[in-house]
Amino acid sequence: MNTGMDNGASANQHVKLPDLVPLPGSEREPARNFVLAPPAARELRPGALQEEPLEVSVFVRRKSAVPDSALAGGIASEGLAEYGASNEDMDLVKETLEGLGATVTEADAAKRRLRVRGPAGLMGGIFGTTLELAADTGTNSSGTYRHRTGGLSVPAALEGVVTAVLGLDDRAQARTQFHISPAASASISYTPPQLGVIYEFPEGTDGSGQTVAIIELGGGFDQGDLDAYFAGLGITSPTVTAVSVDGAVNVPGQDPQGADGEVLLDIQVVGALAPGAAIKVYFAPNTDAGFADAIVQATHDTPTPAVISVSWGQSEDEWTEQARQTMDSAFVDAALLGVSVTVAAGDNGSADATADGRNHTDFPASSPHALACGGTRLLANPATGQVSAETVWNDATNSATGGGVSDTFPLPTWQQHVRVSAGTKPPKVPTGRGVPDVAAVADPQTGYQVRVDGQDMVIGGTSAVAPLWAALIARLSQSAGHGLGLLHPVLYANAATGQAAPGFRDITVGNNGSYNATPGWDACTGLGVPKGRELGKLFTGNQDGGKA
Repeated sequence: MNTGMDNGASANQHVKLPDLVPLPGSEREPARNFVLAPPAARELRPGALQEEPLEVSVFVRRKSAVPDSALAGGIASEGLAEYGASNEDMDLVKETLEGLGATVTEADAAKRRLRVRGPAGLMGGIFGTTLELAADTGTNSSGTYRHRTGGLSVPAALEGVVTAVLGLDDRAQARTQFHISPAASASISYTPPQLGVIYEFPEGTDGSGQTVAIIELGGGFDQGDLDAYFAGLGITSPTVTAVSVDGAVNVPGQDPQGADGEVLLDIQVVGALAPGAAIKVYFAPNTDAGFADAIVQATHDTPTPAVISVSWGQSEDEWTEQARQTMDSAFVDAALLGVSVTVAAGDNGSADATADGRNHTDFPASSPHALACGGTRLLANPATGQVSAETVWNDATNSATGGGVSDTFPLPTWQQHVRVSAGTKPPKVPTGRGVPDVAAVADPQTGYQVRVDGQDMVIGGTSAVAPLWAALIARLSQSAGHGLGLLHPVLYANAATGQAAPGFRDITVGNNGSYNATPGWDACTGLGVPKGRELGKLFTGNQDGGKA
């Protein structure tokens, strides 16, 4: 416990801090490839980092727990106040932090979040940590970033009230989940509308009246690329709006193999499969705070989106517990408002690019309140939709669909009957949340035709599957006349062990490393790939799966 020392605050502030208590779940390991920034960067002026202004996101507990029954179908936005923060808690946090010299720039009880600003030295003192200037040009475009290790603390008056403090450390948090096909493989590829035929998207729907939110942690798009791409498909360009989160903006980098590829892939897949939907792209810093704030901002925006598409992620163990729980809680808020969330399950097989010899799932796909999207290799006739073969995506060299069993989230009620095959007989019942839930084509060698920074190319990865499912959900929401909220209880309700679930074509061939495809749900492609019209019947009751 801190005993009231200045704790790193700037020498000219003379702020005496109160006793501090540990913030559970805030412990952070050193970043990969962590090195201190070179002296020239650290000594721009005495105490440069201590005086640097920074803004963090402080999250507050709910005033009441959310029952599972509230998550399917959504509630009116005014009802969300029941599950937000109490005004008393928000006032206490605001008064405490401002009394210590910080500035609260935003406080929203429904979001359970305050944005708090102050010099780095003061903020480090308030939250019981020391910030260092680090360098890692491989993961942070600026070349330097703020770095911390160990746990955080909060003023004793806020014990149990504050659940997370994100943004003190601004290391890069997530990676894109896409792969570009070698030129030699580009002959096997599909336009998104062709995939709509193959996956039987319901006719008579185009997403009209719906909004699709897309989360991006870098890159940008140019309207000229979009106009050229959609004109080539004979589709009117959808309405695409860029939204700034925490100061990040739409900045096309003229790098088709970087974040621009992610941004254009996401927009073009959604826009081609749900051309009537409005698309809002939320650009946020690639930090734990930026990622969480983007989800919060999209969820609480007006109009409320039907679905949020996320194609960024990182192995579960690369997140702090407070960041995972904050993101998961934001997905709960989304479900309360009738918003579904689709997330790429990862492109690095069952190990998720870790080097410890163990299996790992990717987060936020492992959240039980996100629809985790795995990947397949697809051979089909794009004109007729006839599928000749669809198997688990695994090119056996450097990419494969993510999937497995979460180490941090327990097995949800709706997934209690699934079995995981990892080379054992009989298959085992997982102890944690199983990933993925659903799938679609992701192999870049049978990938998506897109246009990025003036170049036509073929891209794959589970990054493409999340927006494909987002577009399908927008069309199903159009048919239903409302948002669908948490999809899982409906999707898994009739998923008998070892049998294809209604609304899905089962994928039973292949593996992603440790896990094997099996009849029924598996940790490679989940329940399978969509049969859109049949899924429409589950959510709308219409026999053709389309609009009534």
